Amino acid sequence: MASRGKTETSKLKQNLEEQLDRLMQQLQDLEECREELDTDEYEETKKETLEQLSEFNDSLKKIMSGNMTLVDELSGMQLAIQAAISQAFKTPEVIRLFAKKQPGQLRTRLAEMDRDLMVGKLEKDLYTQQKVEILTALRKLGEKVPMFN
Repeated sequence: MASRGKTETSKLKQNLEEQLDRLMQQLQDLEECREELDTDEYEETKKETLEQLSEFNDSLKKIMSGNMTLVDELSGMQLAIQAAISQAFKTPEVIRLFAKKQPGQLRTRLAEMDRDLMVGKLEKDLYTQQKVEILTALRKLGEKVPMFN
């Protein structure tokens, strides 16, 4: 059993190193292609990459402080898989955001859906189904959700 823990730890370390390399390469590529992009596209992409780096840094802090274990992460993935299997969530995007524990992005998606419904871009039935999924995901993540929205 002890050797299994070493294997997971090694794999986690390798994945973290690869993620850091990918983010750094993304920043480097962005700088190299700066002249090919318009200013807004460049700024938005750089902002997103820096946000990803910040989230990566926060995850590293949790791991290093002992507030997060591999088991915690696997439990989150398992919950997402169980939710998908049980049909609690039918929308892949909601499943992904729930698995990654991203309540802010779930709330953003909800706001986008509200807008799309108002402009006629989203049907009422689909809107209702996805809104219920998002509110359920938020509640399962321990977030406060309004009774009526």
